[in-house]
Amino acid sequence: MDLASLRAFVAVIDTGTVSAAANSLHLTQSAISKRLQTLEQSLGVRVLDRLGRKLVLTEAGQRLLPQARQVLASADEARKAVLSDADAHGLEGRLAIATSHHIGLHRLPDALRNFVAAHPKVALNIEFVDSEDGCRAVEQGQIELAIVTLPLSPAPALKLQPVWNDPLAFVVHKAHPLAKRETIDIAELAEHPAVLPDRSTFTHRIIAAALARANTHPQVRMTTNYLETIKMLVEIGLGWSALPATMLGDGLVALPVTATIQLPISRHLGIVTHRKRTMSRIATALNSSIISSANCDPLSPDHSET
Repeated sequence: MDLASLRAFVAVIDTGTVSAAANSLHLTQSAISKRLQTLEQSLGVRVLDRLGRKLVLTEAGQRLLPQARQVLASADEARKAVLSDADAHGLEGRLAIATSHHIGLHRLPDALRNFVAAHPKVALNIEFVDSEDGCRAVEQGQIELAIVTLPLSPAPALKLQPVWNDPLAFVVHKAHPLAKRETIDIAELAEHPAVLPDRSTFTHRIIAAALARANTHPQVRMTTNYLETIKMLVEIGLGWSALPATMLGDGLVALPVTATIQLPISRHLGIVTHRKRTMSRIATALNSSIISSANCDPLSPDHSET
């Protein structure tokens, strides 16, 4: 038995004729007749006797009718639970996501504020992780989405959705020997100690790949996973670094670096999901909130950190 055949059977009983049942279900009479035939073949018994133009329930049909109504009612309730309740009563439930500390502090506040205001019954579990770990969690099915620095070479199972273009500026403390130079060749910059993101991070790979294209290799004095910590280390004079332009403060100076490579170095921040995973309604709504907060055109200069 299938739901279509049961629905045709009940419609014929409720309307009295095949033609009326066809009209009520927006089908042809032949389609209704075929579904009744399929139902009887699957059961191995007749459920309707055709007495001229009149249809009469057989004994088997009489036993089937209340069960058919119950099955169809349960199917309708299941459909409502999946589709209608979320629309009528708002989203409700929990969603676990991963994001980096930097994005959580500087990019997500507006999106989260709007999302929570629109969906007060949703509980978010936000785990602050390295971008690499966030991508791995999505790939392994532990979470639905991660908002992170996007990898240069993602795993095949991952779907990347760029949201923010994030240019990086070469920076030093204002008392650094290079701070007052009008131009600085990138090779000369590499002669001074650097404080960079950890070698395992996507951001380090982006910086290192750009420097390598200029045949330059930095003298790395210290590494850490957190950009806010790197900013502090640069501010106390431990070396130069490459940081998002919005992190420039009173103690930092952006260097006028010249090079054969395209400057500024840029990374993309965005949403990572699994290609084969169907996103929940909550995850879909959060995804939309993030995109909306990025003003719809995430990679245009108007929405980059410059």
